[in-house]
Amino acid sequence: MSDLFQTAGLENDAPRPLADRLRPAALAEVVGQDHIIGPDGPIGRMIASGRPHSIILWGPPGTGKTTIARLLSTAFKLHFEQLSAVFSGVADLKKTFDAARQRRRMGQGTLLFIDEIHRFNRSQQDSFLPVVEDGTVVLVGATTENPSFELNGALLSRAQVLVLRRLDDAALEELLKRAEAHFGEALKLTPDARASLRAMADGDGRYLLNLVEELASVKTVQPLDPAQLMQAVQRRMPLYDKSREEHYNLISALHKSIRGSDPDAALYWLARMLAGGEQPLYIARRLVRASIEDIGLADPQAVVQALAAKDVFDFLGSPEGEIALAQAVLYLASAPKSNAVYKALGAAKAAAQEHGSLMPPAHILNAPTKLMKNLGYGKGYEYDPDTVEGFSGQNYFPDAMARQEFYQPKETGFEREIVKRLDYWSKLRERKPG
Repeated sequence: MSDLFQTAGLENDAPRPLADRLRPAALAEVVGQDHIIGPDGPIGRMIASGRPHSIILWGPPGTGKTTIARLLSTAFKLHFEQLSAVFSGVADLKKTFDAARQRRRMGQGTLLFIDEIHRFNRSQQDSFLPVVEDGTVVLVGATTENPSFELNGALLSRAQVLVLRRLDDAALEELLKRAEAHFGEALKLTPDARASLRAMADGDGRYLLNLVEELASVKTVQPLDPAQLMQAVQRRMPLYDKSREEHYNLISALHKSIRGSDPDAALYWLARMLAGGEQPLYIARRLVRASIEDIGLADPQAVVQALAAKDVFDFLGSPEGEIALAQAVLYLASAPKSNAVYKALGAAKAAAQEHGSLMPPAHILNAPTKLMKNLGYGKGYEYDPDTVEGFSGQNYFPDAMARQEFYQPKETGFEREIVKRLDYWSKLRERKPG
């Protein structure tokens, strides 16, 4: 369709989204990415050197990846060629590479922009290696996924990965001002509604301008307040993909907020995951893990609360069951923390690996047969409840292994009481003969 408009000379009159009409004409006009396009940024330095090289632009939607690629082709006077990994295959790549070689023979370089490059499979990604290596194309790939997981190591070694940031409030406000200048009038929004509009964009400049274009069709005399704004435009779900990196980023944020004893932050990440449609059972499983990994015996009720939250959600379902998850999150985040059990198990496993298959000491071996009794199984065993202190102080480690202390409880929460008990038994053990 774009070729038809170009042929007819009507391209400039064709309907174009506001985001496309306001696309920056120079790198200096790109908002929110000064860390890479500024004079001290990698793109700024690349332009100053006059030597283009292949890059991978990694960032959320609507942060300027396509725009930066287009402007780089202009800055270096390269032919701009764009393909989408969603719609292109091997035949398209071969045709593009052949055209780039022909241009190169004519003295014209090519900047090849691949949108959603992570969607190409490994063999398709490998096809870029020779044309990038010999300079047939300058590759600019765009991806919303972590390149470390999605792109070949060989391709990554030939391209610099640049991370684009989601647009902050100041960058989004700048886009609103440009839109108002384009329309020749201010948006009819109260200050609170204007702030809500920026929040609804969720760091996506393209989506913000789409909302502005939608608002342009709303006929109103009085400025809209936040509630009226919500009625006038459709709000999208927060960016969240349960099968990709964002899924792991958010569950990590939830877990670390619990570990860091920040109930409010933990509750926020829980809400983000629920809003994104995460499976509640997955969240509950992580809460159980946090209760034993980061709290343990500092508060033995933590695991009880986590398991109860899972059972309550199974019983009530959503949305009421989500309250149980929230209760567990707040309980765990506000509980005293200790990883002493976690570390003790790790130390015990290491000792078990080091010492191999040592037999338990004879006095604690079971002796159900006469032969075993004759061999000394169970000889000298003391039944602890029958002793005066209820504690025999006998050795329970293998005879060939020195006694070790794996569990070192912290002076926090219930483990403070455990410290007292262990100290008491240690003193009794020292007084026992042998």
